[in-house]
Amino acid sequence: MEKGFYRYNMVVGGILAGVMTVFMLVGLFYTPYDPETMDPFLKFAHASLAHPFGCDQFGRDIFSRVLQGSGTTFLVAVGTLAIGAGTGTFLGLATGYFGGWPDEAIMRFNDLIVAFPSILLALISISLLGPGKYNVILALGIVFIPSFARIVRSEVIVHKDMDYVKSARLMGVGHMRILFVHILPNIKGTLFSALAIGFNNAVLSEAGMSYLGIGVQPPDASIGRMMSEGQAYIFTAPWSILFPGVVMILMVLGFGLLSDGCGDRDA
Repeated sequence: MEKGFYRYNMVVGGILAGVMTVFMLVGLFYTPYDPETMDPFLKFAHASLAHPFGCDQFGRDIFSRVLQGSGTTFLVAVGTLAIGAGTGTFLGLATGYFGGWPDEAIMRFNDLIVAFPSILLALISISLLGPGKYNVILALGIVFIPSFARIVRSEVIVHKDMDYVKSARLMGVGHMRILFVHILPNIKGTLFSALAIGFNNAVLSEAGMSYLGIGVQPPDASIGRMMSEGQAYIFTAPWSILFPGVVMILMVLGFGLLSDGCGDRDA
């Protein structure tokens, strides 16, 4: 019953995450209207065939802005994971496998960083670097490194003394090959789950910072900024905040269910 639940989550989450990924990728390259074009005659226009999500307080097409904002969110999330997961996975593999004083020093530094709330560290980093899409990627990527390092390290510590690793050592296989060819594929379930959770955290963190005005800056559209601007018109034009909110919920739900399914090895 429990395994069926995990499989159900993985299938539903995979489908939803796949659809939302396509939606975000489309937003990187195509929008039906210029997201920044204003038309005073379309101010607060209701949803229609021409404008399926309606228009905002400046007469801008909300569907086009949601598409572009989703693409921006995807770019930020992928860039964050490239830095955070890439660096964290390498550190986790190295420290967990080789151990010694480098492991102790890096993990104690990790503990120091983890002691602070991640969003607070990201906000401090943004205040030092300044707002902007690429600064958000850098700030979140650095903040995400410790969590990936700890997850991968704990998995490597378990696997490095297993029989298949000992057999590889007896056969004279090099350390790098053992790490990347033998151990890494065997922790892919945990790593995929961590990546899906990390994607969700990156989406929510970027949206939160953009909502506060210190994340993605105009002219780039951002779902968080759209929700911040639309909240003032929640009663007169609820679609200006409803559709960006629904798109974000679907993103987080899809990758959340996918991460839950990936957490089960059999699934």
